[in-house]
Amino acid sequence: MFLCLSGATVIDSLDTLYLMELKEEFQEAKAWVEESFHLNVSGEASLFEVNIRYIGGLLSAFYLTGEEVFRIKAIRLGEKLLPAFNTPTGIPKGVVSFKSGSWGWATAGSSSILAEFGSLHLEFLHLTELSGNQVFAEKVRNIRKVLRKIEKPFGLYPNFLSPVSGNWVQHHVSVGGLGDSFYEYLIKSWLMSGKTDMEAKNMYYEALEAIETYLLNVSPGGLTYIAEWRGGILDHKMGHLACFSGGMIALGAEDAKEEKRAHYRELAAQITKTCHESYARSDTKLGPEAFWFNSGREAVATQLSESYYILRPEVVESYMYLWRQTHDPIYREWGWEVVLVSGLGEILSDRSRFLRDPGRVQ
Repeated sequence: MFLCLSGATVIDSLDTLYLMELKEEFQEAKAWVEESFHLNVSGEASLFEVNIRYIGGLLSAFYLTGEEVFRIKAIRLGEKLLPAFNTPTGIPKGVVSFKSGSWGWATAGSSSILAEFGSLHLEFLHLTELSGNQVFAEKVRNIRKVLRKIEKPFGLYPNFLSPVSGNWVQHHVSVGGLGDSFYEYLIKSWLMSGKTDMEAKNMYYEALEAIETYLLNVSPGGLTYIAEWRGGILDHKMGHLACFSGGMIALGAEDAKEEKRAHYRELAAQITKTCHESYARSDTKLGPEAFWFNSGREAVATQLSESYYILRPEVVESYMYLWRQTHDPIYREWGWEVVLVSGLGEILSDRSRFLRDPGRVQ
Protein backbone atom coordinates (compact mmCIF):
# COMPACT_ATOMS: atom_id res chain seq x y z
CA MET A 1 0.00 0.00 0.00
CA PHE A 2 2.69 2.48 1.02
CA LEU A 3 5.74 0.90 -0.63
CA CYS A 4 8.15 3.85 -0.67
CA LEU A 5 6.78 5.57 2.45
CA SER A 6 7.44 4.50 6.03
CA GLY A 7 5.81 5.21 9.37
CA ALA A 8 2.14 4.73 8.50
CA THR A 9 1.24 3.51 11.97
CA VAL A 10 3.20 6.30 13.67
CA ILE A 11 1.39 9.03 11.73
CA ASP A 12 -2.03 7.39 11.78
CA SER A 13 -1.74 7.13 15.58
CA LEU A 14 -0.72 10.72 16.30
CA ASP A 15 -4.21 11.95 17.16
CA THR A 16 -4.97 8.87 19.26
CA LEU A 17 -1.76 9.29 21.27
CA TYR A 18 -2.60 12.94 21.86
CA LEU A 19 -6.22 12.35 22.86
CA MET A 20 -5.22 9.54 25.24
CA GLU A 21 -2.70 11.91 26.85
CA LEU A 22 0.17 9.54 26.11
CA LYS A 23 2.46 12.53 26.12
CA GLU A 24 5.81 10.78 26.01
CA GLU A 25 4.76 8.56 23.12
CA PHE A 26 3.28 11.53 21.26
CA GLN A 27 6.50 13.50 21.55
CA GLU A 28 8.46 10.49 20.32
CA ALA A 29 6.14 10.21 17.32
CA LYS A 30 6.37 13.95 16.63
CA ALA A 31 10.17 13.75 16.69
CA TRP A 32 10.04 10.88 14.22
CA VAL A 33 7.88 12.95 11.86
CA GLU A 34 10.30 15.88 12.13
CA GLU A 35 13.49 13.89 11.70
CA SER A 36 12.71 10.67 9.86
CA PHE A 37 9.57 11.12 7.72
CA HIS A 38 11.19 11.87 4.38
CA LEU A 39 9.25 12.69 1.22
CA ASN A 40 12.17 12.63 -1.21
CA VAL A 41 11.56 8.98 -1.98
CA SER A 42 11.17 6.96 -5.15
CA GLY A 43 8.55 4.32 -5.78
CA GLU A 44 4.80 4.00 -5.82
CA ALA A 45 2.09 4.18 -3.19
CA SER A 46 -1.69 3.99 -2.94
CA LEU A 47 -3.30 7.43 -3.32
CA PHE A 48 -6.18 6.43 -1.06
CA GLU A 49 -4.13 4.85 1.71
CA VAL A 50 -1.62 7.69 1.80
CA ASN A 51 -4.44 10.21 1.96
CA ILE A 52 -6.49 8.67 4.77
CA ARG A 53 -3.58 7.51 6.93
CA TYR A 54 -0.74 9.96 6.33
CA ILE A 55 -2.50 13.17 5.33
CA GLY A 56 -5.46 12.49 7.60
CA GLY A 57 -3.12 11.74 10.49
CA LEU A 58 -1.00 14.83 9.92
CA LEU A 59 -4.03 17.11 9.57
CA SER A 60 -5.60 15.76 12.76
CA ALA A 61 -2.33 16.22 14.63
CA PHE A 62 -2.03 19.79 13.38
CA TYR A 63 -5.57 20.76 14.36
CA LEU A 64 -5.12 19.23 17.82
CA THR A 65 -1.73 20.80 18.54
CA GLY A 66 -1.11 23.70 16.16
CA GLU A 67 2.39 22.31 15.54
CA GLU A 68 3.58 23.62 12.16
CA VAL A 69 5.57 20.50 11.31
CA PHE A 70 2.34 18.57 10.80
CA ARG A 71 0.78 21.21 8.54
CA ILE A 72 3.90 21.55 6.39
CA LYS A 73 4.39 17.80 5.98
CA ALA A 74 0.71 17.32 5.08
CA ILE A 75 0.84 19.99 2.37
CA ARG A 76 4.09 18.69 0.89
CA LEU A 77 2.76 15.17 0.81
CA GLY A 78 -0.47 16.38 -0.77
CA GLU A 79 1.54 18.02 -3.53
CA LYS A 80 3.21 14.67 -4.17
CA LEU A 81 -0.20 13.10 -4.79
CA LEU A 82 -1.40 15.59 -7.41
CA PRO A 83 0.05 13.75 -10.46
CA ALA A 84 -2.47 10.95 -9.80
CA PHE A 85 -5.16 13.31 -11.12
CA ASN A 86 -3.48 13.78 -14.51
CA THR A 87 -6.03 11.69 -16.38
CA PRO A 88 -8.43 12.55 -19.22
CA THR A 89 -11.34 12.83 -16.78
CA GLY A 90 -9.53 14.08 -13.68
CA ILE A 91 -10.60 10.94 -11.85
CA PRO A 92 -7.34 9.89 -10.17
CA LYS A 93 -5.61 6.59 -10.61
CA GLY A 94 -5.21 4.38 -7.58
CA VAL A 95 -1.41 4.46 -7.54
CA VAL A 96 0.93 7.43 -7.80
CA SER A 97 4.65 7.31 -8.52
CA PHE A 98 6.74 9.52 -6.27
CA LYS A 99 9.78 9.19 -8.49
CA SER A 100 8.43 10.11 -11.91
CA GLY A 101 5.20 11.86 -10.98
CA SER A 102 3.39 9.49 -13.29
CA TRP A 103 -0.15 8.42 -12.62
CA GLY A 104 0.54 4.71 -12.84
CA TRP A 105 -1.36 1.94 -14.61
CA ALA A 106 -2.29 4.29 -17.46
CA THR A 107 -4.08 1.78 -19.63
CA ALA A 108 -7.52 2.16 -21.13
CA GLY A 109 -8.74 -1.03 -19.49
CA SER A 110 -7.81 -0.13 -15.95
CA SER A 111 -10.26 1.38 -13.49
CA SER A 112 -10.39 3.50 -10.38
CA ILE A 113 -12.26 2.41 -7.27
CA LEU A 114 -15.22 4.41 -5.93
CA ALA A 115 -14.19 4.12 -2.28
CA GLU A 116 -10.69 5.35 -3.15
CA PHE A 117 -11.27 8.35 -5.39
CA GLY A 118 -14.44 9.12 -3.43
CA SER A 119 -12.58 9.36 -0.12
CA LEU A 120 -10.32 12.34 -0.72
CA HIS A 121 -12.71 15.24 -0.23
CA LEU A 122 -12.33 15.92 3.49
CA GLU A 123 -8.55 16.00 3.53
CA PHE A 124 -8.09 17.85 0.23
CA LEU A 125 -10.42 20.69 1.23
CA HIS A 126 -8.35 21.17 4.36
CA LEU A 127 -5.14 21.09 2.36
CA THR A 128 -6.49 24.05 0.40
CA GLU A 129 -7.57 25.82 3.59
CA LEU A 130 -4.17 25.38 5.21
CA SER A 131 -2.03 26.09 2.13
CA GLY A 132 -4.08 28.67 0.25
CA ASN A 133 -3.55 26.55 -2.87
CA GLN A 134 -6.89 26.02 -4.60
CA VAL A 135 -5.65 23.07 -6.65
CA PHE A 136 -6.48 20.54 -3.92
CA ALA A 137 -10.11 21.64 -3.67
CA GLU A 138 -10.42 21.86 -7.46
CA LYS A 139 -9.31 18.26 -7.87
CA VAL A 140 -11.92 16.80 -5.54
CA ARG A 141 -14.70 19.11 -6.73
CA ASN A 142 -14.09 17.82 -10.23
CA ILE A 143 -14.61 14.26 -8.96
CA ARG A 144 -18.02 15.32 -7.70
CA LYS A 145 -18.76 16.96 -11.06
CA VAL A 146 -17.98 13.74 -12.94
CA LEU A 147 -20.10 11.66 -10.58
CA ARG A 148 -23.05 14.03 -10.79
CA LYS A 149 -22.95 14.01 -14.57
CA ILE A 150 -22.55 10.30 -15.25
CA GLU A 151 -25.64 8.13 -15.58
CA LYS A 152 -26.10 5.86 -12.58
CA PRO A 153 -28.01 2.58 -12.81
CA PHE A 154 -31.17 3.06 -10.71
CA GLY A 155 -29.37 5.84 -8.85
CA LEU A 156 -26.69 3.40 -7.61
CA TYR A 157 -22.95 4.04 -7.75
CA PRO A 158 -20.97 1.10 -9.17
CA ASN A 159 -17.56 0.43 -7.66
CA PHE A 160 -15.34 0.79 -10.73
CA LEU A 161 -14.94 3.79 -13.04
CA SER A 162 -12.56 4.30 -15.93
CA PRO A 163 -10.43 7.42 -15.41
CA VAL A 164 -9.84 7.46 -19.16
CA SER A 165 -13.39 7.24 -20.54
CA GLY A 166 -15.36 8.33 -17.49
CA ASN A 167 -17.64 5.31 -17.81
CA TRP A 168 -18.49 2.63 -15.28
CA VAL A 169 -16.38 -0.45 -15.87
CA GLN A 170 -18.57 -2.93 -14.00
CA HIS A 171 -22.03 -2.73 -12.51
CA HIS A 172 -21.00 -4.05 -9.11
CA VAL A 173 -22.43 -2.04 -6.21
CA SER A 174 -21.40 -2.52 -2.60
CA VAL A 175 -21.71 -0.54 0.60
CA GLY A 176 -18.84 -2.70 1.85
CA GLY A 177 -15.37 -2.95 0.35
CA LEU A 178 -14.77 -0.91 -2.83
CA GLY A 179 -17.70 1.43 -2.14
CA ASP A 180 -17.96 2.05 1.61
CA SER A 181 -16.14 5.27 2.46
CA PHE A 182 -17.49 7.13 -0.58
CA TYR A 183 -20.87 7.30 1.16
CA GLU A 184 -19.29 8.08 4.53
CA TYR A 185 -17.39 11.02 3.04
CA LEU A 186 -20.59 12.49 1.58
CA ILE A 187 -22.40 12.82 4.90
CA LYS A 188 -19.22 13.91 6.68
CA SER A 189 -18.52 16.53 4.00
CA TRP A 190 -21.97 17.95 4.69
CA LEU A 191 -21.24 18.07 8.42
CA MET A 192 -17.66 19.34 8.06
CA SER A 193 -18.86 22.23 5.91
CA GLY A 194 -21.04 23.50 8.73
CA LYS A 195 -24.01 22.09 6.80
CA THR A 196 -23.46 24.30 3.77
CA ASP A 197 -22.29 21.66 1.24
CA MET A 198 -25.71 20.99 -0.26
CA GLU A 199 -24.20 18.95 -3.08
CA ALA A 200 -22.78 16.43 -0.62
CA LYS A 201 -26.05 16.33 1.33
CA ASN A 202 -28.16 15.71 -1.76
CA MET A 203 -25.79 13.07 -3.12
CA TYR A 204 -25.81 11.24 0.20
CA TYR A 205 -29.57 11.07 0.68
CA GLU A 206 -30.17 10.22 -2.99
CA ALA A 207 -27.65 7.39 -2.76
CA LEU A 208 -29.16 6.15 0.50
CA GLU A 209 -32.62 6.10 -1.05
CA ALA A 210 -31.34 3.98 -3.96
CA ILE A 211 -29.56 1.63 -1.53
CA GLU A 212 -32.77 1.19 0.45
CA THR A 213 -34.78 0.51 -2.69
CA TYR A 214 -32.47 -1.96 -4.41
CA LEU A 215 -30.05 -3.42 -1.83
CA LEU A 216 -31.83 -3.48 1.52
CA ASN A 217 -33.30 -6.82 2.56
CA VAL A 218 -34.82 -8.47 5.62
CA SER A 219 -34.00 -12.14 6.13
CA PRO A 220 -36.67 -14.76 7.01
CA GLY A 221 -35.29 -14.59 10.54
CA GLY A 222 -35.89 -10.85 10.69
CA LEU A 223 -32.34 -9.55 10.20
CA THR A 224 -31.93 -6.37 8.13
CA TYR A 225 -28.92 -6.33 5.81
CA ILE A 226 -27.53 -4.51 2.79
CA ALA A 227 -26.83 -6.93 -0.05
CA GLU A 228 -24.38 -6.46 -2.94
CA TRP A 229 -25.67 -5.80 -6.46
CA ARG A 230 -24.17 -7.22 -9.64
CA GLY A 231 -25.93 -5.99 -12.74
CA GLY A 232 -29.34 -6.41 -11.17
CA ILE A 233 -28.63 -9.68 -9.34
CA LEU A 234 -28.17 -9.60 -5.58
CA ASP A 235 -25.48 -11.37 -3.58
CA HIS A 236 -27.15 -11.84 -0.22
CA LYS A 237 -24.12 -11.10 1.91
CA MET A 238 -22.59 -8.29 3.92
CA GLY A 239 -18.91 -7.71 4.44
CA HIS A 240 -17.59 -6.62 7.81
CA LEU A 241 -16.61 -3.37 6.09
CA ALA A 242 -20.30 -2.71 5.33
CA CYS A 243 -21.11 -2.71 9.03
CA PHE A 244 -19.97 0.91 9.30
CA SER A 245 -23.29 1.75 7.62
CA GLY A 246 -25.30 1.47 10.83
CA GLY A 247 -23.27 4.27 12.36
CA MET A 248 -23.32 6.28 9.15
CA ILE A 249 -27.10 6.11 8.81
CA ALA A 250 -27.50 7.08 12.47
CA LEU A 251 -25.15 10.03 11.94
CA GLY A 252 -27.14 11.20 8.92
CA ALA A 253 -30.59 10.72 10.45
CA GLU A 254 -30.66 14.15 12.12
CA ASP A 255 -30.51 16.07 8.84
CA ALA A 256 -32.86 13.86 6.83
CA LYS A 257 -36.36 15.01 5.95
CA GLU A 258 -38.36 15.21 9.15
CA GLU A 259 -40.64 12.34 8.19
CA LYS A 260 -37.60 10.08 7.56
CA ARG A 261 -35.57 10.74 10.71
CA ALA A 262 -37.18 8.13 12.95
CA HIS A 263 -37.07 5.65 10.09
CA TYR A 264 -33.34 6.12 9.57
CA ARG A 265 -32.64 5.80 13.30
CA GLU A 266 -34.51 2.50 13.36
CA LEU A 267 -32.80 1.32 10.19
CA ALA A 268 -29.41 2.14 11.73
CA ALA A 269 -30.31 0.15 14.83
CA GLN A 270 -31.49 -2.86 12.81
CA ILE A 271 -28.38 -3.00 10.62
CA THR A 272 -26.18 -2.69 13.70
CA LYS A 273 -28.13 -5.51 15.36
CA THR A 274 -27.48 -7.69 12.31
CA CYS A 275 -23.77 -6.97 12.49
CA HIS A 276 -23.80 -7.88 16.18
CA GLU A 277 -25.45 -11.17 15.24
CA SER A 278 -22.53 -11.94 12.91
CA TYR A 279 -20.35 -11.83 16.03
CA ALA A 280 -22.77 -13.64 18.33
CA ARG A 281 -23.24 -16.54 15.88
CA SER A 282 -19.55 -17.23 15.32
CA ASP A 283 -17.65 -19.78 17.39
CA THR A 284 -15.21 -17.19 18.69
CA LYS A 285 -17.81 -14.43 19.11
CA LEU A 286 -15.74 -12.29 16.73
CA GLY A 287 -17.35 -11.39 13.44
CA PRO A 288 -16.17 -12.85 10.12
CA GLU A 289 -14.85 -10.91 7.14
CA ALA A 290 -18.17 -11.54 5.35
CA PHE A 291 -21.44 -13.21 6.28
CA TRP A 292 -24.29 -14.56 4.18
CA PHE A 293 -28.03 -14.97 4.16
CA ASN A 294 -28.84 -18.12 2.15
CA SER A 295 -29.77 -21.77 2.40
CA GLY A 296 -31.41 -21.21 5.76
CA ARG A 297 -28.24 -19.76 7.29
CA GLU A 298 -28.18 -16.15 8.39
CA ALA A 299 -25.37 -13.77 9.42
CA VAL A 300 -22.68 -16.47 9.29
CA ALA A 301 -19.63 -17.02 7.12
CA THR A 302 -20.18 -19.87 4.68
CA GLN A 303 -16.73 -19.96 3.11
CA LEU A 304 -13.40 -20.64 4.77
CA SER A 305 -11.89 -17.73 2.82
CA GLU A 306 -14.21 -15.34 4.71
CA SER A 307 -13.91 -16.93 8.15
CA TYR A 308 -11.31 -14.68 9.69
CA TYR A 309 -11.10 -11.56 11.84
CA ILE A 310 -8.43 -8.89 11.31
CA LEU A 311 -9.28 -6.28 13.96
CA ARG A 312 -11.65 -4.37 11.71
CA PRO A 313 -13.36 -1.53 13.61
CA GLU A 314 -16.62 -1.07 11.68
CA VAL A 315 -18.98 -3.00 13.97
CA VAL A 316 -17.69 -1.35 17.14
CA GLU A 317 -17.75 1.99 15.35
CA SER A 318 -21.48 1.58 14.75
CA TYR A 319 -21.96 0.61 18.40
CA MET A 320 -20.29 3.90 19.36
CA TYR A 321 -22.46 6.01 17.06
CA LEU A 322 -25.66 4.28 18.25
CA TRP A 323 -24.62 4.65 21.90
CA ARG A 324 -24.00 8.36 21.48
CA GLN A 325 -27.31 8.85 19.71
CA THR A 326 -29.55 6.68 21.92
CA HIS A 327 -27.62 6.08 25.18
CA ASP A 328 -29.04 2.58 25.13
CA PRO A 329 -26.63 0.60 27.35
CA ILE A 330 -26.82 -2.43 25.04
CA TYR A 331 -24.30 -0.82 22.70
CA ARG A 332 -21.74 -0.43 25.48
CA GLU A 333 -22.36 -4.03 26.50
CA TRP A 334 -21.81 -5.22 22.92
CA GLY A 335 -18.64 -3.16 22.69
CA TRP A 336 -17.30 -4.64 25.92
CA GLU A 337 -18.01 -8.14 24.62
CA VAL A 338 -15.59 -7.45 21.76
CA VAL A 339 -12.95 -6.21 24.21
CA LEU A 340 -13.24 -9.39 26.25
CA VAL A 341 -13.27 -11.98 23.46
CA SER A 342 -10.51 -10.30 21.46
CA GLY A 343 -8.10 -10.54 24.39
CA LEU A 344 -8.02 -6.79 24.91
CA GLY A 345 -9.70 -7.22 28.26
CA GLU A 346 -6.69 -9.05 29.65
CA ILE A 347 -4.33 -6.44 28.21
CA LEU A 348 -6.35 -3.60 29.74
CA SER A 349 -6.54 -5.43 33.05
CA ASP A 350 -2.76 -5.91 33.06
CA ARG A 351 -2.26 -2.21 32.26
CA SER A 352 -4.60 -1.23 35.08
CA ARG A 353 -2.71 -3.43 37.56
CA PHE A 354 0.58 -2.04 36.27
CA LEU A 355 -0.55 1.54 36.83
CA ARG A 356 -1.52 0.65 40.41
CA ASP A 357 1.60 -1.40 41.16
CA PRO A 358 4.29 -1.50 38.42
CA GLY A 359 6.38 -3.99 40.35
CA ARG A 360 3.76 -6.73 40.21
CA VAL A 361 3.27 -6.91 36.44
CA GLN A 362 6.12 -8.07 34.23
